[in-house]
Amino acid sequence: MARIKPQALLIQSKKKKGPTRISVTTILFCSLIVLSILLSLITTYKHWSQRSRGQTGTGLLNFENVDEIADSKKYDLPGYAVLNTSKGNITIELFKDGSPEIVDKFLDLCQKGHFKGMPFHHVIKNYVILGGHSQDSGGIEDWTSKRKFHRRLPTSPKHEAFMLGATKIKEDSKAFQLFITTAPIPDSNDKLYMFGRVIKGVDGVQEIEEVDTDTHYRPKSPVGIINVILQQEI
Repeated sequence: MARIKPQALLIQSKKKKGPTRISVTTILFCSLIVLSILLSLITTYKHWSQRSRGQTGTGLLNFENVDEIADSKKYDLPGYAVLNTSKGNITIELFKDGSPEIVDKFLDLCQKGHFKGMPFHHVIKNYVILGGHSQDSGGIEDWTSKRKFHRRLPTSPKHEAFMLGATKIKEDSKAFQLFITTAPIPDSNDKLYMFGRVIKGVDGVQEIEEVDTDTHYRPKSPVGIINVILQQEI
């Protein structure tokens, strides 16, 4: 067997330890794989980001819709009430914004027919007309005793003449006493709730005011509300 010379052996070992060359095709293939992975990750990120924003936006929209629905329900309520009385029709504009609770109570009682046949049981000329199914003598005494004192107190547009109001609300519907002012009533009376104003039929109010009454301010002939018609517009 021939001996390999040291120089040839050295050259042969260098050839074995030398780095293996990678082909261009392999490099391109690997690059495409990496690029595909990156594109997939970017696409997935964009998808979930848009979905997350969409859910947030939908939530805000729902809250806005809730407010809009609440407002629409509020303004879908009748804004006017026509009191058909024995002296003619009296059209009332209801204060849906200023007195929502009392207006809701009034509308509820209207739908239940509470005001059909309700009498005006006391008429104090140049002051107020009182109506209700319950005739509280104590209540009329309170009105009359403070009448002169009220005239000395300041008033506001909310308590001017020809306003529709109610006495302090109680659980018993019979205690819901309506009144129409025929003169300004001062702000000092915290037992009264103004929730509407007469916009048509002032002459009817004045006719009621002119009926003959006894010494206790009770009309000598029956006068009252025949029924109430609720309207969205006039």
